[in-house]
Amino acid sequence: MIRVSFARIGAVLVKELIQMRRDRLTFAMMLGVPLLQLFLFGFAINTDPKNLPTALAVADHSHFARTLTTALQNSGYFRITHIVNSRAEVERLIVEGRVAFAVTIPDGFGRTLLRGQRPQLLIEADATDPAAASNAVAAATRIGEIALGRDLIGPLAVLNAGPPSFETVVHRRYNPEGITQYNIVPGLLGVILTLTLVMMTAVALTRELERGTMENLLAMPVKPVEVMLGKITPYIGVGFVQVLIILGMAWLVFDVPMTGSLGLLLAVILLFIAALTMLGYTFSTIARSQMQAMQMSVFFFLPSIMLSGFMFPFRGMPGWAQALGEIIPLTYFLRVVRGIMLKGAGWSDIAQDVWPLGLFLVLIALVALRRYRTTLDAA
Repeated sequence: MIRVSFARIGAVLVKELIQMRRDRLTFAMMLGVPLLQLFLFGFAINTDPKNLPTALAVADHSHFARTLTTALQNSGYFRITHIVNSRAEVERLIVEGRVAFAVTIPDGFGRTLLRGQRPQLLIEADATDPAAASNAVAAATRIGEIALGRDLIGPLAVLNAGPPSFETVVHRRYNPEGITQYNIVPGLLGVILTLTLVMMTAVALTRELERGTMENLLAMPVKPVEVMLGKITPYIGVGFVQVLIILGMAWLVFDVPMTGSLGLLLAVILLFIAALTMLGYTFSTIARSQMQAMQMSVFFFLPSIMLSGFMFPFRGMPGWAQALGEIIPLTYFLRVVRGIMLKGAGWSDIAQDVWPLGLFLVLIALVALRRYRTTLDAA
């Protein structure tokens, strides 16, 4: 019969508690990850986004046009951020991703309405993210009908007796059929690169420490920047292999369109890969073991997929969550890759989202060089 000693169990328990106290990073991750998920899912995630930025082009100045404009704003779905006067300006705002919708009220809308000829209200939606646009588009028609119904009273009530007094024409730009793969597959390119490259490079230096080869690396006549470049370059090559596989599957299997420049897309991908590998290398200069490095990678990956606009509409999140999302490289990469592949965006359209990736790369490289251990005893 096996006799259990509570004293020995207690001794092992005390030992584990002491080790847990010494491994503060792991203990922080154990508490931090559940709290992070709780706050993100509880407060930041919203599948019915409101206050979506909208461009308004009004060529008619009748009372009915003002009623429609006011009704759209009061609905909570549309937030008028730009008043435009030309078609070119509408196109530019949508391609650059500055607005989610463009509402056009044509000239003579009020006169045509009074004649009973059902004028058209044009609503253009950026459908690269179908989930973000679907509820607002569905609500727009009903909102306008109810608003104008209050004006069509008395002698004008006959205009409200039959079919709707005006026609809402909806153009779902870049993804008219609402195909989910057009949104998900380009996003998966960034997600897969983020997951694999950060994790792989995060163990670049910690592996040397655990295997006892760090002494040989430090004894070599190489500078910290040379060690850094030598460590991350192979993973950049691995990242490009992943890119070729994913893009090939996107075109051959999922029929995702490629309307923009492939060269521009690959150049941005190279910048993104460099930023991810540099971030992973920075984690490896902070962590003391491969396990810690992996934990830091997971802690970075979770908010990346939740706050970047990949899983949930970015504009549906509260302001503080969007501010956090603007720090994450994946947020900018998703805008760029979807813009190039689905919208045919050029350099001038994506520059606003490319320079933050370059800035992130430079800053994280400076942190990595500062954290590089020149001796085994360095903190």
